[in-house]
Amino acid sequence: MPSCVFIDLSGTLHVGRQPLPGAIEAVARLRREGFRVRFVSNTSSKSRRRLHQVLQEIGFDIAYDELFTPPLVVHRYLQRHNLRPYLLVHPDLMEEFADLPRQDPDAVVVGCALDHFTYANLNQAFRLLKQGARLIATGRTACFEGRQGLQLDAGPFVAALEYAAGTEALVLGKPSAGFFAAAREEFSCPLESVTMIGDDAESDVGGAMAAGMRGILVQTGKYRAGDEDKIGHPDAIVVPGMAAAVDRILRGD
Repeated sequence: MPSCVFIDLSGTLHVGRQPLPGAIEAVARLRREGFRVRFVSNTSSKSRRRLHQVLQEIGFDIAYDELFTPPLVVHRYLQRHNLRPYLLVHPDLMEEFADLPRQDPDAVVVGCALDHFTYANLNQAFRLLKQGARLIATGRTACFEGRQGLQLDAGPFVAALEYAAGTEALVLGKPSAGFFAAAREEFSCPLESVTMIGDDAESDVGGAMAAGMRGILVQTGKYRAGDEDKIGHPDAIVVPGMAAAVDRILRGD
């Protein structure tokens, strides 16, 4: 079976609606060489439908069923456990959960809500947690690289709710080992065949390597000098960007 390459999106392939230099061709090179390419992202401010649309609009040849994101995993978890969510997420993500009952919530789902992380919304989530609702997070990522520079992601707000409510979140996105295992299962990729490429030293590369995969950190997006020290695995590969990451994979380094 051909090797699988899992690739992060924001900060690795693009920033906002701008593809990063060489990223489109790098993905095409992997495909031409027979690699199974899948896109494993912590993006939780857009539905998969909208995310797929944006990626196509900016020039990436990516199929809808090649995308794997935490909201997909969260939805499956809620459905399997018959939970009714209060959704502290961006409005663009609501369609992912449209088929689930939401009255009398017994779970709080936190994604990257951006401007919708208001006091009122956070306080409602806090009250539900104090009443016994389960806290479920799409990830612990602290920040991401946006068009205007670094922006807060969901992680700091998850931590605030944990502290205030005296609870611990179930994290169903990167860097949890369960998320990477779910991605491998979704795409039928054996552990030893997977390489993860991303710009987040801890969530993308450290998380993947802790789950037994190979990891490549790209120095684009949110990367800042010294981030490689956060990975925690001495055999991690660090490269300037996607083109260099693909070079290393094709050389078999």
